[in-house]
Amino acid sequence: MIDPDGFRPNVGIILSNCQGRLLWARRVGQDAWQFPQGGIHSDETPAEAMYRELAEEVGLLPDHVELLGATRGWLRYRLPRRFIRRSSRPVCIGQKQVWFMLRLLCDDAEVHLDRAEQPEFDHWRWVDYWRPLDEVVAFKRSVYKKALNELAPLLFPDGVPNASR
Repeated sequence: MIDPDGFRPNVGIILSNCQGRLLWARRVGQDAWQFPQGGIHSDETPAEAMYRELAEEVGLLPDHVELLGATRGWLRYRLPRRFIRRSSRPVCIGQKQVWFMLRLLCDDAEVHLDRAEQPEFDHWRWVDYWRPLDEVVAFKRSVYKKALNELAPLLFPDGVPNASR
């Protein structure tokens, strides 16, 4: 499903632990790290898609997490030209995402990257809140920055660490 402007609806998942560190996952067979994310099916709400992607990509169920909140609207990024499939119809030029902030309520051992038939990730770790901005692929960086800035107060109500990002 691609909107009239060429953007595919998608959800992004920022999963924190009780220390305010974030789950950071490595894509299978690549040295590319990112937050879990995935497309929204035409019969799903963004929240339903988020819980489905959470189960598929990191093996967690709704009772394993607390939903802290979501971005107020869509955050968009464009794909680099080399990733745009011009032969596909309609042409997808990027993604529009609703980002969710979650807190893990269970033990780390409940995280399983192998629940899907074709796993997205082969390794994960907890990282400091702002570290993803230094490691995510460049074309996603501005969306990550917007999502992290907007959602930080949900995780840090007494003040965001190093809020100058």
